[in-house]
Formats: sequence, C-alpha cells, structure tokens
Amino acid sequence: MGEQRQLRAIDGFTFGAYEARPTGDVKGSILVVQEIFGVNTHIREVCDGYADAGYVALAPQIFDRVERDVELGYDEAGMTAGIEIARGKLDITTTLGDLQASVEDLSRHGKVGVVGYCFGGLLTWLAACELDGVACAAAYYGGGVVGEIERTARCPVIMHFGDLDEHIPMSDVAKIDAALPDVTVYTYHADHGFNCDHRDSFDADAAAQAREHSLTFFAEHVG
Repeated sequence: MGEQRQLRAIDGFTFGAYEARPTGDVKGSILVVQEIFGVNTHIREVCDGYADAGYVALAPQIFDRVERDVELGYDEAGMTAGIEIARGKLDITTTLGDLQASVEDLSRHGKVGVVGYCFGGLLTWLAACELDGVACAAAYYGGGVVGEIERTARCPVIMHFGDLDEHIPMSDVAKIDAALPDVTVYTYHADHGFNCDHRDSFDADAAAQAREHSLTFFAEHVG
C-alpha cells in the first residue's frame, strides 16, 4: 500500500517520507509525525491504517537532517539514540519547516490533518499553533506539551493521554486541560505508548478508543 518518496524543504534540503494511499476515494490527508524512534515499522503501519480509512497518510523522516533513514527499536539502546537526536541534535524551527513542506505537499489531496505520537505529539501541538494549512491536529501523549501551553492553536485540537504514564503525570495533563479550554483532552487507563503494538505498554482497548475518537475528529474537520 505504501511507498517511499522524497520531499523538498524550503531551503532545498531533501528528506525521505513514507506515504500510503487509500484504494478508493480520498477523503483528505493526514500528516503522521513520528516518535523518537524514526519512521519505523509502527509509524508505517499507522500510515497504512489511515489509508485504510480513506486518507492519504504521509510520515516525513524528520531525523534525516541529523541522520538519514533512522529506524530504532523500543529497547533501551533505541530510546537513548532517539532522545539524543530529538533533544540534542534536532533544530525544532527547522523541523517545523520540514513539517510545513509536508503539509503543503499533502494539500493537493484536500484538507490536511496532523497526528503525532510522543515527541511527535509535541510537534503536533506546535504544528497546530505555528503551521499554515493545518485543518486539525490529534496529539498522542505529547511529551513536553505542558511546557508549551502558552501557545494558541490555529485549528481544532484533541489530545490523548494515559493515566498510568510516568513520563506525563496526570498533574501535567490537568494543567494542559485547564490552560487549553478549547482543546479536547481524552484520558485512558493506559501507559505511555499505549497506541503502539510493538511496545510492552500497548493497550488494545485504549488504542481502539483513541483511534475512534481521532477518526471521528478527522471526519469532521478533514473529510
């Protein structure tokens, strides 16, 4: 269903992306923002799932500016390597520019929604606040969002959190909910990474509920 392709940023830099297309009519498109583990098997499967739901789904390889074709596992070594890139080497302003280029590429298919996970959840929130052409955004367990709650979203936003998540305590979720009254916050009895069936923290019920909320949200705001 999916294929690798190349995108060009405003500064001329080319970066890879995985794109999945529906077999039938296209409702619109979804920009899928990776975790710290790169555009790996899980993120490609997320794209495939949105394509099955009728959307063109694109996952840009935002780590390509640091190291091309990063795909990390969910073990300690993968976690360490991913954090080193995301927090130590990646320039967020440039990354948002690459996401803007991705939104503009997808816009030929109609409205563009954004979904992101963990580090990608934070970038999803920033995209909703900073980027042009984003119709709506769904952030999954966005680490660091609580430090960015002074920003104002330019489109409808929903967020998903697990109440067992030690990385994002419920006290932080409460701050987010209180500071962002226009954002719909969903919580589930689950841990960080509950959407990823390649992780020990995967929770099938929470993942299914969150997907249903996200699909309803995208149907309303994308198509």
